[in-house]
Amino acid sequence: MGMEGNRKLTVFYYPQCGTCRSALKWLKEHGHDIETVHIVEQPPTAEQLAKMIPQSGLDIRKWFNVSGEVYKQLQLKDKLPAMSREDMVALLAGNGKLIKRPVVTDGEKVSVGFKPEQYEEIWGSAN
Repeated sequence: MGMEGNRKLTVFYYPQCGTCRSALKWLKEHGHDIETVHIVEQPPTAEQLAKMIPQSGLDIRKWFNVSGEVYKQLQLKDKLPAMSREDMVALLAGNGKLIKRPVVTDGEKVSVGFKPEQYEEIWGSAN
């Protein structure tokens, strides 16, 4: 097949977000084929999240955009500890602004946020 398991990456991002732009630039520079999804207009569904959160290896609370306005307005810092996992997933699916971005997935691995060293480890070079 010639394409050595080089699957397309789906990137849930927010165009106005500088971190997202840096992440996309990094992925493109490393030869990845990317499909972007506007995280606010088309947030991942509860079903997608239920699959992606375990694939990320992160605690679900790490998926929340803690510096975002919505997080503060909803006073989630105080509410999350008492919330069920289902409720947290529903919250994330219901408002893309609550999700720490960008979220990158190839269907098996998932990364949340952007740090070059983390990307190096997870996404490396496409070729």
